[in-house]
Amino acid sequence: MPKKSMNVDFELGGVTVSPGERKSCELEIARLYTHSPLSVTVEILHGKHPGPVLLVNAAIHGDELNGIEITRQVIDKIDLKKLHGTVVAVPVVNVFGFIHKSRYLPDRRDLNRCFPGSERGSIAGRMAYQYFNQVVRRCTHVVDLHTAAIYRTNLPQIRANLENPAAREMAMAFGSPVVVDATLRDGSLRAAAEEFDIPVITMEAGEALRLDPHAVGAGVSGVLRVMRHLEMLRTGHSKKLPEPMVPRATRWVRADFDGLLRSHVALGAKVSKNQVIATISDPSGSAEQSVVAPQGGIVIGQQTLPLVNEGDAIFHIAFFEEPDDLVEEHVESYLDDAIEVLDDDLKWGMASS
Repeated sequence: MPKKSMNVDFELGGVTVSPGERKSCELEIARLYTHSPLSVTVEILHGKHPGPVLLVNAAIHGDELNGIEITRQVIDKIDLKKLHGTVVAVPVVNVFGFIHKSRYLPDRRDLNRCFPGSERGSIAGRMAYQYFNQVVRRCTHVVDLHTAAIYRTNLPQIRANLENPAAREMAMAFGSPVVVDATLRDGSLRAAAEEFDIPVITMEAGEALRLDPHAVGAGVSGVLRVMRHLEMLRTGHSKKLPEPMVPRATRWVRADFDGLLRSHVALGAKVSKNQVIATISDPSGSAEQSVVAPQGGIVIGQQTLPLVNEGDAIFHIAFFEEPDDLVEEHVESYLDDAIEVLDDDLKWGMASS
């Protein structure tokens, strides 16, 4: 039997990591107006054997907490002696936003619309530039962890450019119930990385400023599945989830009335065309309007705040070519199996690769 080849040292941000080691790197990306440095913590887990360099990052939007916990649990389960390749883990990218429990940076810019950044631009551009060039470009693959924005929640789902074969394979390997073929947005991490042939998938699950155990569990399991797909971990024997379903389109349903929102459906629910999915009424109840589904589909996102203004996006519905009953059964099967699969995956993450 041929002897396995050994890895070589890995360098990032001035830190050199030997095969089989884990080290932290403090990457200074900005300074506060007090002149105190602001650093992003980068955890580097360098395997004994060569392989891909996978970046797992979270909290590009500072109030999105599920990804932080997903990252923590993933890196806690990896056996460095058996890992093939390198995991670069960044639990909190937008440290400014995290400190202030905010999605944005101090200048109100969205960091995920500023990549690849500018060395002499705004604070957002400079942060994006430093992070992209010092971290992202050192990696071969990226899993970008997100939640819905404030007062919204998302069914666990993957968004990726499915025209990119490598990104598509990662998306399907992740094992979420729904994979959305998402357009690349200018300034996003996904768009900037693909310019350098680095495939990126984005997980969306749960809501801002909350830790959702189901979303976290789905994320940990999914990242480990991607690592096995990339042959960074040995293939486990956990129960296989159903193949993810790709909607032909998604659409936000908006409120046509102001008032208190009473939702009649939950995440993952099947809705039929013209079905009443919510009711909006004024505080006294003297005026009321129904919200109906424009066509049949599955609810993959919704507003959690019961106070709505006219024009607010309140339900995100995915439409499929498959019959709605089949899609609903698929989503229910995924949600029922997710915790069981997670338990098996975590055992494999701790014990073998």
